[in-house]
Amino acid sequence: MPINILMPALSPTMEVGNLAKWLKKEGDRVKAGDVIAEIETDKATMEVEAVDEGTLGKILVPEGAQEVKVNAPIAILLEDGEDASALKGAPASSAAPAKSEGKATAAPVQPAAEKAAPSPVASAQPAPTKSNGSGGRVFASPLAKRLAREGGIDLAALSGSGPHGRVVKADIEAVRSGKAPVAAAAPAAAPPAAAPLPAPSMNDAQIMKLFEAGSYDVVPHDNVRKIIARRLVEAKTTIPHFYLTVDCEIDALLALRSEINAAAPIDKEKNPAWKVSVNDMVIKAMAMALQRVPDANVTWTEGGMLRHKHSDVGVAVSIPGGLITPVVRKAEIKRLSEISNEMKDLAARARTRKLAPHEYQGGSTAVSNLGMFGVKDFAAVINPPHATILAVGAGEERAVVRKGKIEVATVMTVTLSTDHRAVDGALGAQLLSAFKALIEKPAGMMA
Repeated sequence: MPINILMPALSPTMEVGNLAKWLKKEGDRVKAGDVIAEIETDKATMEVEAVDEGTLGKILVPEGAQEVKVNAPIAILLEDGEDASALKGAPASSAAPAKSEGKATAAPVQPAAEKAAPSPVASAQPAPTKSNGSGGRVFASPLAKRLAREGGIDLAALSGSGPHGRVVKADIEAVRSGKAPVAAAAPAAAPPAAAPLPAPSMNDAQIMKLFEAGSYDVVPHDNVRKIIARRLVEAKTTIPHFYLTVDCEIDALLALRSEINAAAPIDKEKNPAWKVSVNDMVIKAMAMALQRVPDANVTWTEGGMLRHKHSDVGVAVSIPGGLITPVVRKAEIKRLSEISNEMKDLAARARTRKLAPHEYQGGSTAVSNLGMFGVKDFAAVINPPHATILAVGAGEERAVVRKGKIEVATVMTVTLSTDHRAVDGALGAQLLSAFKALIEKPAGMMA
């Protein structure tokens, strides 16, 4: 029986994707692990690997197709022994991809549990089939699911031997032959109901009527902008934001930065081994501050607080049409030169949409720096599942009073946004105080 290859969900926020390129053509032999296509997600361009073996019988979605819905069939894989006759009755093309028609309407924000499930063809994110009694997810290849249905086997009762615990054909055959036991599975828990968002005060047509006809152009929202809009609405409507602002004197930090960069080895092309920026030092200071105030290094969940052992710091990077937040893992134990080189690599690949999902997902906090644009201070929106985000303004010379005398110092204003459910005012103040101490006496970051 032919197997449908589906548009995969390669990130939790992905609802549609663009099919950038087919790397296999109809009639090609496909083995498990072969890269068959390139998919453009809301954040990056990802390679899609085949899970099952067979022959690519029919391509349903052509190269360049825009906004194809997650889990829509994009191709048909013929199993061993099947020929073109098995394609009779197959659709001429996949389900119509979602099109942008100029009047973009935002879909209601959905909780992560109700997002579209990833496709089984993508090795980066195996497709869930159903929940078992413990609340976990069972992953299975399309062939294994079909064989399980035919044999009346409950996938939730199996422990898969494939990648990431995926149930594969061999596991089903082991059960059929009696070589593998099958445990009784508890009934699946029903997903929580989504809380509807309030309807907008005006629809697109009503807004357009406010402006003279012909005085504007309609620029359709692309996939990235739609995702950003939904996540911002989700963040501001579900997270109670609380803001704290402090000024940091950074003359000592600037002096230390100059010393660190002056000490960088030079290669044959006269390029330094590193070039530490103020933002790199901000990342390090935020990571170490979270270690000094561990109660703020958390993530809120309805069932309990996740207290993180390491400081994984997301860093906002501007990309065409939006922004992305690659994560510097275990930043508290990395040298400033390591953070600097890692950020250069992550930012470069972010702008070309070459980041893998694990490189921009997760983390407990983030840093957003608009100082290079001359912005003095601002408040950033928290990026779930983070509990905090630090907004960094420009360093500028200001008059300060020391022992009754007016002096000039380089001052940088920072604003901490906190999820008030997880980090209240006093705790946020402790975190910001620890950050200020590290920034103003940066030798502590070298210890």
